[in-house]
Amino acid sequence: MTASLDKLQQSLGYQFVQPELLSLALTHRSTSKQNYERLEFLGDALLDFIIGEILYFRFKDATEGELSRLRARFVNKAALAGLGKELELGALLKLGAGEAKSGGKQRESILADVVEAIIAAVYLDGGLEACKAVVQRISEDMLTNPRQQAQSKDPKTRLQELLQARGLPLPVYKVLAINGEAHQQTFHVECQCEALKQATKGKGRSKRIAEQNAAERAYQVLEEENGE
Repeated sequence: MTASLDKLQQSLGYQFVQPELLSLALTHRSTSKQNYERLEFLGDALLDFIIGEILYFRFKDATEGELSRLRARFVNKAALAGLGKELELGALLKLGAGEAKSGGKQRESILADVVEAIIAAVYLDGGLEACKAVVQRISEDMLTNPRQQAQSKDPKTRLQELLQARGLPLPVYKVLAINGEAHQQTFHVECQCEALKQATKGKGRSKRIAEQNAAERAYQVLEEENGE
């Protein structure tokens, strides 16, 4: 478990001074009265504020309505659950036996709640600036160009749908290397598809971004090979 927690902190780009806060953020109410629910409450408010602030200063010409819609693309259960899966939180969750047997480790509502709890844990451990840095890091690909992304599907989704349409197996992503200091890491990932002779590679400041870049290259190669 210690190695897994170290890996999570590496992905977050943040090392906890009080690791008990991270442990609490991963504890479901089915296993203890001391659980992540209060952290989740705080994390929800922090996430709204931090994403709102990022969008406010990044898109100076956006109306209040557009800013709200852009923020809603990230601050929702499905998007947060996706981040939870990227961070592999399911394997770290502390669940009661019944909750675990019923699929709690992959339940989107739980994963989304834990992401919010972790954000609050970072805030309590390291302050607002540390919390902002973590939020920006894990949401970077979604915030790079949210207007454009709102009009198009992400590369991983497009690749998956293309392979499914052709009756082919889904891609497999593998981390090849992680370089750099904790606050400035670069992830190197490859995307393996049975339809391709060679795996495609991508890199980025998060595992998610690297996978998206590798998926984009795989999608482009498949289109070229089929003359699309």
